[in-house]
Amino acid sequence: MGKQLFDRQQKAQVVPFFQNGAYYYRRALKAYRVERNLDRASKLLKRAAALEPDNSNFLSQLAMIHTEMGNYQESNEILTAIIEKVDPAMTDCHYFMANNFAHLGLFHQAYKCAAAYSAEAPDGDFIEDNEELLELLMIEGEEEDPSFGDSDELIIKQETARSLLENGKLDEAISLLHEIIEEFPEFWSAYNNLSLAYFYSGDVANAKHYLELVLQLNEGNLHALCNLLVFYYYEREDEKVAALTEQLSNVHPIMIEHRYKLGATFALIGKYEQAFKWLRSLQRQGFEGDDTFFYWLSYSAWHLGQEEVAKSAWERVLKENPSKVGSEPWEQQSSLKGITLKERLTLVYIAAKSNQLEEIRHHHALRPQSDLEQEFLRHTLSPDMEKKGAGAYLFAAAEALGKQLQSAEEKTFLSFFETMLKANSAKHSLKNTKAWSAAFFYIMKKEDGERVTKLEVADVFGVTVSTLTKYERLVKDL
Repeated sequence: MGKQLFDRQQKAQVVPFFQNGAYYYRRALKAYRVERNLDRASKLLKRAAALEPDNSNFLSQLAMIHTEMGNYQESNEILTAIIEKVDPAMTDCHYFMANNFAHLGLFHQAYKCAAAYSAEAPDGDFIEDNEELLELLMIEGEEEDPSFGDSDELIIKQETARSLLENGKLDEAISLLHEIIEEFPEFWSAYNNLSLAYFYSGDVANAKHYLELVLQLNEGNLHALCNLLVFYYYEREDEKVAALTEQLSNVHPIMIEHRYKLGATFALIGKYEQAFKWLRSLQRQGFEGDDTFFYWLSYSAWHLGQEEVAKSAWERVLKENPSKVGSEPWEQQSSLKGITLKERLTLVYIAAKSNQLEEIRHHHALRPQSDLEQEFLRHTLSPDMEKKGAGAYLFAAAEALGKQLQSAEEKTFLSFFETMLKANSAKHSLKNTKAWSAAFFYIMKKEDGERVTKLEVADVFGVTVSTLTKYERLVKDL
């Protein structure tokens, strides 16, 4: 392909023998104050807090960085832990929590926290700012419904579910979202997120069930229609994609949230002209989006030849999320152009082993191009699914081989997938996954000049020597 699919080289570092929390705290402050790298600072502070979980300074600094990153819910979880478990005398946490709740639009909760700060720290450092915040919150809350408290509880649960979903904790997210829809049966956002959670976990039937339920009970729900379009796209239902794309192209939403959803969905399925129309118009109206907004704006702009807009938007992506370095649309376009099936399978498999599943789930360039690849991708995302079909057997064979290797080497898996795809094309059954992986492993070791016997390999992979010999001949023929 001209360059590695993944860069796994690590620079040698001289690391102090004893690393306490203070060591990581100092590095975090440098990353925060000097480098302005919030993502790195937060990771270092998490390590500091893990080593000294009762250090309120470490925890409060981590909470402040989460606030700067826009992770208000995560920040409040830390601040709550400080007050309840670590240092109840750290009253400033009430003020910081009030600000976080205000950012989330939870004015009732914000007011309670600000009032608690006034009561507990009448001479506190932030008392003047807190009084101004209280005045603003009283104005915001004047026209609130009496059931506002329930609304706060709902949004807090929804934010928690969203955080679980984004962090790949799918089972926990599904459980909480079921709880939400039982308690609030007309809260359609929870149904849509539940559908996504099932889709990411590989349960397409349940994913579609909850989308259809939303569209039955709330006909025309834009989020549900957009999610359905994404499902059709990944399942290669091209006629349904075309029909629903045309339908959504005629929609002209008023709400900013709906325009954003529409633009991001069009970008994800490669309809860049429609995507750019909505995302660029939002930007011109002064919309302050998150890193995902600028990610899709950059991609849609780049594919339409709007290079200056694309690069400007990508600067915002990196400012919000420095970990996206290397994912630029111009880099992806060149590295994925003309990529073969064996390379795509290798890319997906190694990404899974490197905990980069979000890149697999969301990147339009990795759309499955065949039933086999779709099946392989589904099992990569949900490895515990029942193995049935060529794609599933291919994944199981790769797993069996991977368990006997010290690392997921790209060169090895490129050769392995090439061999297995040839076997599938030659109409050989891939069902005996252990035998295929054992034969490939044995031949590879022999070619590398290692002293290994068939008995040893057969024993490790759980097959007989005669079976290994049979599949060895098949692999050599291929």
